[in-house]
Amino acid sequence: MRFYFSLSICFLLVSNSFGQDFQTILEKELNENLPGISVCIQSADEEFSWTGAAGFADHESNSPLRSDQTFRIASVTKTYVAAGILRLMEKGYLSLEDPISKHISSEQSEILSEDYDLDQITIRQTLRHSAGFFDHTNAPDFFKTILEKPDHQWTRTSQIRLGVEQGDPVGAPGKQFSYSDMGYVILGGIIEKYTNKSLDAGLKELLGLEELGLDRTDFEGEDALTDQLRIHQYFQGMDTFGWSPTIDYYGGGGFLSTTCELVDFFQALFQGKVFENAETLNIMLEPVSYPEKASMNYQMGMYQVEINGMKAYTHTGFWGTQVLFIPEKNLFMAANYSSVWRGGAVAPVFEKLLKEMAD
Repeated sequence: MRFYFSLSICFLLVSNSFGQDFQTILEKELNENLPGISVCIQSADEEFSWTGAAGFADHESNSPLRSDQTFRIASVTKTYVAAGILRLMEKGYLSLEDPISKHISSEQSEILSEDYDLDQITIRQTLRHSAGFFDHTNAPDFFKTILEKPDHQWTRTSQIRLGVEQGDPVGAPGKQFSYSDMGYVILGGIIEKYTNKSLDAGLKELLGLEELGLDRTDFEGEDALTDQLRIHQYFQGMDTFGWSPTIDYYGGGGFLSTTCELVDFFQALFQGKVFENAETLNIMLEPVSYPEKASMNYQMGMYQVEINGMKAYTHTGFWGTQVLFIPEKNLFMAANYSSVWRGGAVAPVFEKLLKEMAD
């Protein structure tokens, strides 16, 4: 663990007992179905930082979990994909009002055109999950295939085809919010097209991830050490360590990372170190409204929640990951549960840690 304090922070924070209180909170989150948890907290001025982990990286071997270990961040990858598309916009490769028909492959266009009018669906709508795309992860055969053959190798095209064959459009473009991994799989393909690289390499180039020092933020299979540090993650009691990373490798998910590198990326994003123009972040976070209230207050690869009475920008990942920024406190936080937490839209450990900081 590491602690950095300044005189501007309340004197209650200067003792190691404060860090121990945080550690105790983490340990109390553990149970038989939740063997491990890691957390990173960073103030925007970098005068306060805390990192901790509790429990095990592997339930079976009981190997201790370390805070520098990596995990599948799943849908948190969408924040990176959305930022990558906005960087392509800054570079002039596309406009957010462009129809996706202008930017996707002929093969994918042929499949999607069976159900969708691609000339009426824009990049902006796809970023906001308002394009009307069915979510292929809800297709009956998606999890059936995973459970029967966990090492099944998915492709971007096979996921899109599954979404078209086993699901219908959820509505007219721009008229409703409906969360769709398929939409972000399509966006991932656009990034690969214009960078002429894999999604991993394309995002690293567009977002400057290596220049930001994010050495353990990699797609699975791209860096031996990042892979070696990966922990076991669980779903309904099942160890998913051996599940093929291709289940969400194409834009809906894909990255491995650590809690502190998630915090570092969010901090770079909100501090103007990712986009060339300050206005681009405003575009990313622009409020959206629909005729009927949306189930999530989602913008572009980011959405808003309330935590302890404060507004926060956040994204979560399927396995139990969440990263958020609280403007009121200028505070960044990331947590990874090794299994999905129970409760609402905010990881319970965040609320407890914030309460401890306020007491």
